[in-house]
Amino acid sequence: MNRRRFITLAVGAGGFLGLAGIPRERLVRVERKAWALGTEISLVVYNEDGAVAERALSAAFKALDEVENVLSLFRPQSQISCLNRDGVLDRPHPDLVHVMREAIAWSRLTDGAFAPTVQPLWKLHAQGGVPNPGPLQATRQLVDWRKVAVDARRVRLGPGQEVTLNGIAQGFAADRVRDVLKAHGIRYALANSGEFGAIHQKPEGESWRIGIQHPRIPEAHVALAELDNCFLATSGDYETKFSEDFSAHHIFDPATGRSPTVLSSVSVVAPTGLEADALSTAIFVLGPDKGLELASSRSGVEALMVLKNGDLVSTPNFPRCA
Repeated sequence: MNRRRFITLAVGAGGFLGLAGIPRERLVRVERKAWALGTEISLVVYNEDGAVAERALSAAFKALDEVENVLSLFRPQSQISCLNRDGVLDRPHPDLVHVMREAIAWSRLTDGAFAPTVQPLWKLHAQGGVPNPGPLQATRQLVDWRKVAVDARRVRLGPGQEVTLNGIAQGFAADRVRDVLKAHGIRYALANSGEFGAIHQKPEGESWRIGIQHPRIPEAHVALAELDNCFLATSGDYETKFSEDFSAHHIFDPATGRSPTVLSSVSVVAPTGLEADALSTAIFVLGPDKGLELASSRSGVEALMVLKNGDLVSTPNFPRCA
């Protein structure tokens, strides 16, 4: 299941000199796609040397494979899968320690709205749709980030707990891709690792334009976002649904065990992919008022929300094209 579906729109202009003073027509465009972290990954880079661009892409996809070996629930032998199976993991990979600590920090910051321990709720719904109140409430008791212990030597879950980092792993992967591409000298790039990450503008001197999917009309969009050295993440009720009316889906409110009822999607632009990813989920759970308050409290963060009735609510400076 593709966790994020977007329409990417690009516009061009001629005669532009890039950051290194290289004419646009001398830059080579290289694109590569693969499947990772439960979605199709696509990377587009521009460089004056096509061989350098190819090496950068190879390094980026190698880094994504390493991230997946640690954080992906789709790989039975990944570190997170082993942690869920055994309840404890000794000598965890530094990436798992880092992302788990970040997830717990976001849980603390959002009073539990962001919760890596919701995996039992997902499994309960996946067994047969909307569950009965009894099993739901029993499962909800397992959703408690405070029972998770993380340090460099061991990660331990509470009894019966399982975790998912799907609400933050793709953002972390986008950050890793950015770092790898920059380390290889890439000055212009757009990465879609489930979340979008832009390195600078397009070579033509214009921002990357990303269409944000309409939550009810496939292949349509509700707005265009302009990205320049930032990240975009979207959480939507359409991504995995357990009821035809979209009232039950893969995003859960830990306080109730059920899906939030006010929003259809939340898109967040932020300085890092991890922050954008975590905030899109947390704001979806918090709702428009608290969500706007949270987004406004973060430097460089903007949010766009689509309500169930189709109305749009956003922070004042969300980079939306006119």
